Amino acid sequence: MEHLDHRKKVTIMIAIMSAMLFTAVNQTIVGTALPRIIAELQGIEYYSWVFTSFMLASSITAILVGKLSDIYGRKPFILTGIGIFIVGSLFAGFSNTMIQLIIFRAVQGLGGGLIMSTAFTAVGDLFSPRERGRWQGLLSSVFGLASIFGPTLGGWIVDNANWHWVFWVFLPFGVVAFILILMLFPSVEKREGEKVDYIGSLFLTTTIVPLLLAFSWAGSKYEWVSAPIISLFFGTVVSFAVFIIVERKAASPVLPLHLFKNSIFTLSNIVGFILGAGMFGAAMYIPFFIQGVIGRSATASGLIMMPMTLAMVLASTVGGQYITKTGKYKGIAILGLAIMSSGMFSLTVMSPDSTAATVIINNIVVGIGLGMSFPVFTLIVQNAIEQRYLGVATASSQLFRQIGGTMGVAVMGTMMNSRMAAHMTEEVSSSTVPAELASKLQGLNPQVLMDPARLAEIQKSIPAEMKPAFEGFVTILRDTLSYALTGVYLTAACIVIVGVVLTFFIKEIPLRMNQRAGEKKEKMENKVG
Repeated sequence: MEHLDHRKKVTIMIAIMSAMLFTAVNQTIVGTALPRIIAELQGIEYYSWVFTSFMLASSITAILVGKLSDIYGRKPFILTGIGIFIVGSLFAGFSNTMIQLIIFRAVQGLGGGLIMSTAFTAVGDLFSPRERGRWQGLLSSVFGLASIFGPTLGGWIVDNANWHWVFWVFLPFGVVAFILILMLFPSVEKREGEKVDYIGSLFLTTTIVPLLLAFSWAGSKYEWVSAPIISLFFGTVVSFAVFIIVERKAASPVLPLHLFKNSIFTLSNIVGFILGAGMFGAAMYIPFFIQGVIGRSATASGLIMMPMTLAMVLASTVGGQYITKTGKYKGIAILGLAIMSSGMFSLTVMSPDSTAATVIINNIVVGIGLGMSFPVFTLIVQNAIEQRYLGVATASSQLFRQIGGTMGVAVMGTMMNSRMAAHMTEEVSSSTVPAELASKLQGLNPQVLMDPARLAEIQKSIPAEMKPAFEGFVTILRDTLSYALTGVYLTAACIVIVGVVLTFFIKEIPLRMNQRAGEKKEKMENKVG
């Protein structure tokens, strides 16, 4: 698409960013609205499936569309993705039961995976590797912007209007993006001699789905060594083995295995996996500290998290501009991961006495590091492979990051619960709690700190003379949660440090000034690397 003039490319990117904003906001807006939705639809036992169904569907379509878009072009898939997402959003707003909501969230996920994968790949079609840094940074900043006003808008809608509008309010963005891409995005002819790898796609799906389900459910819904989790892992291993056999024989594999012979491609995806584990693992649990340990409200938690997001947006944009100007990316990737890990280490020294200002400063450091490093590894992967594999390479980068995030959240959640249980037992055994109060507090754990209404209700039911003992027990809960979260942040920091070390081993090759120039030379260099 190098023949397009710059103005048209910019217009197409604005349309793509509108589609991504439409998708990203619909993900972030749901979080704050979900408690109200569940209260009306009555289905708290299906709470996790509202997110899980979206994640599973988007992960599958993102990787499968990578190869398909290499064959048929990006345009039909990004249009299909926007169309499916619009339909899913429309019907999600009409849901009358939790089951309906879960189904339509899965439909949203199918569309979201198509949009995300083709959007990042389209940058590679429109711009040379040297120019992509700027646009990859801007695309990544869209997620940050969605994280800023999505939750706030979701809370405002459920407080002042009908919750159905959470799914409808951004539908016009989707329609506008669809029209712009339909009119402006160039079509390409089908690549001749390429067949769709249906069998490989099937076994790739049956590898990813049980793997993500196992890590989503382990430690929460089921024990790690329970029959359902072991069965899911076993199914993953069997499907993966069959997938490898099928891909070796496929004429046009959905995920060409020879790409992993390229050390740059392989190491970048491993670091992307680590980045996802550290990023999601830590970010998911920072609100636990804000609300549970230092006792701020959910609204205040959103405001305290906002500077981290703004820092990420700014660092992502500036980092992208730097890469485009200098053509260098390895240094900024290492620096970003190092800053991110130092920010996470700073989270480990927080305590119940920490102030909101301390949390904000630490979050800003994490956000700067995350913004600098997050877009880089997709760019590295795109620059290291031939243009004909651009779609599948970009999709694989997203998949590794998604799997890393899922596994990181699961493992760190299990760690948090086990540390809470051990510390709680130790603290309670060394404290004196009146028998009458102990009966009222039986079964309580630090997670009750996330429910101020329930905590206030318990406090009202306690006689005045026992209130000091109750306040002492709440202090134990806060100390226990703080201790548990310290372990989570330390683990996340160590994981990211591994990413820093591995990034040193990624060979930096010059960013091309156009899509195809020097491909043969780089192909030979990559084989050597």
